[in-house]
Amino acid sequence: MRLTIEGIGKDFPGVTALDSASFEILPGETHALMGENGAGKSTLIKIITGLYRPDRGRLLVDGKPVDFHSPRDAIAAGISAVHQERNLIPRFTVGENIMIERPPTRNGVVDFDKVHAEARKFLDMIDPTIDTRTEVRHLSVAQMQIVEIAKALSLEAQVLLLDEPTASITGHEADALFAVVRRLRDEGKAIVFVSHKLEEVMAISDRVTVLRDGRIAAAGRPIAEMDRGKIVSAMIGREERVAEMGKRDIDRSKTVLEAKGLGTSFGHRDISFQLHKGEILGLYGLVGAGRTELARALIGDAKITAGELRLNGQAVTIPDVPTAIRRHKLGYISEDRKAEGLILTHPIRSNIAISVWRRIASGLGLISRASERKVVEPLVAKLEVKTPSIEQAVGKLSGGNQQKVSIAKWLAAGVEILIIDEPTVGIDIKTKTAIHELIGEITREGLSVLLISSDMPEMITLADRILVMNDFALTGTIENSRRYEPMSREIMGFIHADTEPCAAAAAHG
Repeated sequence: MRLTIEGIGKDFPGVTALDSASFEILPGETHALMGENGAGKSTLIKIITGLYRPDRGRLLVDGKPVDFHSPRDAIAAGISAVHQERNLIPRFTVGENIMIERPPTRNGVVDFDKVHAEARKFLDMIDPTIDTRTEVRHLSVAQMQIVEIAKALSLEAQVLLLDEPTASITGHEADALFAVVRRLRDEGKAIVFVSHKLEEVMAISDRVTVLRDGRIAAAGRPIAEMDRGKIVSAMIGREERVAEMGKRDIDRSKTVLEAKGLGTSFGHRDISFQLHKGEILGLYGLVGAGRTELARALIGDAKITAGELRLNGQAVTIPDVPTAIRRHKLGYISEDRKAEGLILTHPIRSNIAISVWRRIASGLGLISRASERKVVEPLVAKLEVKTPSIEQAVGKLSGGNQQKVSIAKWLAAGVEILIIDEPTVGIDIKTKTAIHELIGEITREGLSVLLISSDMPEMITLADRILVMNDFALTGTIENSRRYEPMSREIMGFIHADTEPCAAAAAHG
């Protein structure tokens, strides 16, 4: 099936999201769609899948104009998508979510055994470890993303649009997805692949279209004619800038956080490591390795069942998250900033000030906007949050600016240790560089960071040392040479090693 985008335009109040976008998607190809946050990629995908109506232009399928009024119209025409925003029903099972558009029936009643059998077929293409009978609300963010992909595959569409499908999954799952993409392409399907990860685009795509400020900057260019520099230049209108991390002094004589033989209610065992003042300590592993779960145990969101946690040399027990923040100055930026880290309908002002309301409240417990502004405005300026005012709803900011607000919240709270989980998921190249430099800056000012990332280039760029986790145990600790090839080989060596708690982890502290 050939899909033609012809002169598509879309306006929102005060902004033109798409302006005369034209290009063609052919059967039997993987077509990358690139651009910075706000370039118009997601808007275009929502038009193609019937979520939005175009204000100008038209779509054609095999040369015939089509007019989609809903996603079901697009599905009926053979088009399905994995959107950035998750569209799963939390209290339905994995299988029910995957097969929700086309549930198998028997005598007019949904056949749930067949639902799970069919769902299993599509889920096994990416991750055979997820139970189809588990309710989606019990899954990790990464597992939810895999279910979204399996759901799209179940529709067996002729055109499959993947909007940041690898944003929350690691290399192992991404490789499985790419194998499926190649097979679908070879079967004559058309795949539209949206990603900020240029290495993936170069590896998987046949052609690339680049959007910049709602306009086409490069249309259907063969990937063989492009390189990283040309794609980035088309995206941002200039050459790529490498993050300037600057000189950072790590005080290895001062251990701010130490885990000694920790076990958790999630199933971690014998976890030992040290985090030093001013250090960025990486925690790398595949989806399901237990990284986010360990972070949650450290901040009191789960129980530590064995071993000892020490902060600044003192053994501590953290019963809940407020205690972590207020008493121990330990903060956590969630991997799911939209669902857990921010209140999207509230303004920047209250999202940042919420962490210090107790401190700035009057004697009667009242909080004035003036006292909030006094805290918030300097941080918004320092972190260069792009917004017309601090009264802007956080949900209307780009992903990069939302992440800056998350960081500002914890800087306002005066934390000394910050756990950052997937800091640049879904963030474009230019903004990713800014976030990396911001993380470097806060450590130069004395904060210590425990960094969780599924993006290996990001991990090797930022971390001073890297802990490798597999199956809820540490399997290795590596001093970061910042040379990508040898570092990635060493990390993957520990990933695929037999899973045994690593005594060396503490020794490298």
